[in-house]
Amino acid sequence: MKEKLKKISENIYELPKESKMLVPGRIFVSPGLLENVEENCIQQLGNVAQLPGIINYSLAMSDVHSGYGFPIGGVAAFDIDKGVISPGGVGYDINCSVRLLQTNLKVKDVKNMKEIAHSLFRTIPSGVGRNSKLKLSEEELNDVLKQGTQWAVKKGYGVENDFRHTEENGCLTGAEPTAVSQRARARGKNQLGTLGSGNHFLEIQEVEEIFDEKTAKVFKLEKGQLTIMIHCGSRGLGHQVASDYIKEMENQYGIKNLPDRELVNAPIKSELGKKYLAAMASAANFAFANKQIITHWIRENLKHYFPKIKAEVVYDICHNIAKFETHEVNGKQKELLVMRKGATRSFGPGRKEIPETYKKTGQPIFIPGSMGTSSYVLVGTKKAEELTWGSTAHGAGRVLSRTAAKKQFTPEQIKKQLQEKNIIIETNSMAGIVDEAPQAYKDVDEVVRVSHELGIGNLVAKLKPLAVVKG
Repeated sequence: MKEKLKKISENIYELPKESKMLVPGRIFVSPGLLENVEENCIQQLGNVAQLPGIINYSLAMSDVHSGYGFPIGGVAAFDIDKGVISPGGVGYDINCSVRLLQTNLKVKDVKNMKEIAHSLFRTIPSGVGRNSKLKLSEEELNDVLKQGTQWAVKKGYGVENDFRHTEENGCLTGAEPTAVSQRARARGKNQLGTLGSGNHFLEIQEVEEIFDEKTAKVFKLEKGQLTIMIHCGSRGLGHQVASDYIKEMENQYGIKNLPDRELVNAPIKSELGKKYLAAMASAANFAFANKQIITHWIRENLKHYFPKIKAEVVYDICHNIAKFETHEVNGKQKELLVMRKGATRSFGPGRKEIPETYKKTGQPIFIPGSMGTSSYVLVGTKKAEELTWGSTAHGAGRVLSRTAAKKQFTPEQIKKQLQEKNIIIETNSMAGIVDEAPQAYKDVDEVVRVSHELGIGNLVAKLKPLAVVKG
């Protein structure tokens, strides 16, 4: 499939429209990154281009790799009357997302980093199947699914600024708890405020470099500052929602005419399509509330060490979500359903969806590196709205599967690598972090460089990892 790609301009390659494709595919990568893009990934790009109602292009960001149905890093926009909604375009971990906290601490003033990291590890439940200290009633769970971050703040687990600085104000509209199965509810009920496993993490970082002083000042970031990044999602609840609706769509609409059964879908305006979107929004709100509870516990924990600590939310950004948004199509503003699977929103100045704080700059974007490598803060742009439906990359992106990583590396190697970089690691299982080895991921510096050069997410700051907590 790679041989079919045509270079359109620097860092942009096109998969020409052919066979049953309704639109061309476009992939935003450098020649170096393209070398590591799997053939299956290009095939998935072309498969998405066959879905009914797709507008303009099937897109893939610079961190693209193979996923379920859509490639991870995939973005597609659909006509709401003719288009479809596919759980494969959202992902199993609905609203897996990243939140950044900026603090009033300078790293040079923190003398007990190892103790703090261990304390946070003990405070925030992490790992497969780990349950929360917070026990929800059925009625409270309904409120979480409807209200997201706003529920948590109302309950005293934060302040208004927390949801004001969260995508969608921390509450995706259209949520309907009755669309979430009892099995999904049971899986999520005791997991609010938990980190989970896999590539999810809590990381203490230092602002190492500022690229855009003016924007960094608006984001309240400065060199030498301590920041905390949280990466997690909707846990077992979101995974079960995806599983439930994939099965329902298969039963109702079948897979016979699909290029890939993993792209099973329903018309956006069908009863099943609307029901999935309501369940997806509920799971997204669970994920928002999940990070809010974690944020509250981080603040409470750090107060033991720094009584005057301030840890404010810079932003909280989704990367496995479908949303109704207005974009320009053929010179006219049109409401579309945009699916971002392992891709983040990148809206420029003036968009109504972004907080007042960032109206003049554009929204913050976070692109975390792999464990042990730097993460980046970027800012959204008008250029992204023109090229990618206001989207950019969401992380480094894998180059090795988890199975392959386990065959190539040992826990001892990973631990030694982190120690050599003076990075503290807190985890339930060293064996379990091998599949998150830095070598299993693309070069995040290159992923971010492509975004910046294309102007679909511009560099603001570089964050250096100091301590990481993983399941």
